[in-house]
Amino acid sequence: MKNFGLIGYPLGHSFSKKYFTEKFQKEGLHDCTYHLFPLPNLKDFPRNLAFQESLVGLNVTIPYKTEVLSLLDELTPQAQRIGAVNTIHFKAGKSIGYNTDYVGFKNSLLAFFGAKERPKEALILGTGGAYKAVKAVLEDIAVPFQSVSSTTKEGALTYDDLGKGEYHLKNYPLIINTTPLGMTPDTHSLPNIPYEQLTTEHMLYDLVYNPLQTAFMQKGIDAKCWVKNGLEMLYGQAEAAWNIWQGK
Repeated sequence: MKNFGLIGYPLGHSFSKKYFTEKFQKEGLHDCTYHLFPLPNLKDFPRNLAFQESLVGLNVTIPYKTEVLSLLDELTPQAQRIGAVNTIHFKAGKSIGYNTDYVGFKNSLLAFFGAKERPKEALILGTGGAYKAVKAVLEDIAVPFQSVSSTTKEGALTYDDLGKGEYHLKNYPLIINTTPLGMTPDTHSLPNIPYEQLTTEHMLYDLVYNPLQTAFMQKGIDAKCWVKNGLEMLYGQAEAAWNIWQGK
């Protein structure tokens, strides 16, 4: 058997097991299985994972995308640059870390733009592991951005700064939520930004994909903004991870 899985905590929100299980069935891969490994902490990684000898690859989700780096044998140059890992390949006795969030988000974001002019500036809400891939993409496609954090970090605004003076939302036509706020089961939560400043020119991208329409997105819909969830990104990063595990 070839075993794959997802580590993080909690994992009740994840579509990954369903996605890969259906993929294996559709493609007739009867020797492949996908498991969820909810880990309250990483101190025993990977000793507490089942099926170690036949474990080919893992996806990594909240809150371990940065914490897992120090536990891996190797990192790809892109994962090193981004500073976060969401895909692990076990190969030749080594654990190798990749970041496929980058390609999943980049392709999804460019599709979101479509034929529209790229926004002149963006806000990235949250500064965790998912933020790091989003940051790298915006740097590479030349969209200036400002990060926002609930805690004071160098270079990041606080949520209390938003809406005032130069930080009025009119100056940030693209707003990306990289936090888990609004994710199942806490579907009523959302980032604390001045939603009354949204206009029809705004684009709201939520990396959350469960539920498919988040409270953050609903605020955008109410203001007649363009909105998008993270499901397409999920599929994109999952397929990129699968290609890595297959040696493609």
